[in-house]
Amino acid sequence: MADDTHRAIETVFRIERARLIAGLARLTRDVGRAEELAQDALLVALTEWPQTGVPRNPGAWLLTTARRRALDALRHARMRDRKHAEILRQSQDAEDVPAQLDAALDDDLGDELLGLIFAACHPRLSREARVALTLRLLGGLSTEDIARAFLTPEATIQQRIVRAKRTLGSAGLRFEVPRGAARAERLASVVEVIYLVFNEGYAATSGEDLIRPALCAEAQRLGRILAGLLPDEPEVFGLLALMELQASRFAARTRRDGSLVPVTEQDRTRWDRLLIRRGLSALARAEALGGAHGPYALQAALAACHARAPTAAATDWPRIAALYDTLLAAMPTPVVALNRAIAHSMASGPGKGLALLAGLEGLPQLQDFAPLPAAKGDFLFRAGRLAEARACFRQAAALTRNGKERDFLLARAAACGGKNRG
Repeated sequence: MADDTHRAIETVFRIERARLIAGLARLTRDVGRAEELAQDALLVALTEWPQTGVPRNPGAWLLTTARRRALDALRHARMRDRKHAEILRQSQDAEDVPAQLDAALDDDLGDELLGLIFAACHPRLSREARVALTLRLLGGLSTEDIARAFLTPEATIQQRIVRAKRTLGSAGLRFEVPRGAARAERLASVVEVIYLVFNEGYAATSGEDLIRPALCAEAQRLGRILAGLLPDEPEVFGLLALMELQASRFAARTRRDGSLVPVTEQDRTRWDRLLIRRGLSALARAEALGGAHGPYALQAALAACHARAPTAAATDWPRIAALYDTLLAAMPTPVVALNRAIAHSMASGPGKGLALLAGLEGLPQLQDFAPLPAAKGDFLFRAGRLAEARACFRQAAALTRNGKERDFLLARAAACGGKNRG
């Protein structure tokens, strides 16, 4: 029973964590302190809930507990700062989460999580630090998960996050939602963070689940809010289109046992037609605003090629390969180059894919990147070089941190048999 309660507490905390930190950051004006208070509230819950049961509104309980801890610290330290005194005065009567707190946390964005992203994407932080910090706060991703997303050592990510918190907490930097030109300045980082949160949900880098739907749903929700607030920003609509189109495949991406179904084998009747219509509409809006060659609009156009094809055989792979050529010019990253090689292998045969892959295998960023040997294994398999393919699939399985992906890769290795067809 205690184990069940602890699992319930951990689940609730994962769900409520980002919103809890956002509310506390608005209260304390200190992102690092907000994260500490959220963890304190979790420890109290782990102590009390096994005896009292999970409360009816666990998110409110956690927020109230964390706020009390913050107020106790303020009282004991006898803060002289005027803002701390104001927070104390406003919060002395709070036993539950009061209406005035909701008003205090409100801003013209209408969403505290989106406000947290904008606040963390401060121009004093580097692009890498902004993204790493917000992924840690909003997505609840571990430093290991973030490191894998960035193809960067975990220690480097940890340092970025610590330094970012220190910078935001230093004199002159306060938690606030920017407006006007300051908001526009941070938009590119905000869009990137929302996409990375979605991407972690769409293809989880670790754990036993291939998909983390809650992360994807949160990213989609934030993208829709952002599109409503900024109706003339093409990349916002490109991002929204990409997320809607990718999310449309969720029901078909896994079997009942949770195992992976590649896009070429998915039952397209299970794709969500409403999300496809929303995605195509957002893509059309991005293109109408002149953003057809933006990185997110281009990725959405790639997803649209799959969405528009009634069957896998009808997929326009030459167009997908051409779009990847354009995307690589806009986003010259190793991952885009790898995906481009996959697209060209589908359009022109596995030999073309292997030729393109040869130029990527020596890149340091891809040395421990499971999709690289997985892609090479697929090219070799389709070329009939089964022994080599089997070795590549096994290498990819050893590199992945996702259990279901590992099972899929090992199954592909087993399908290669023990002999080489050519």
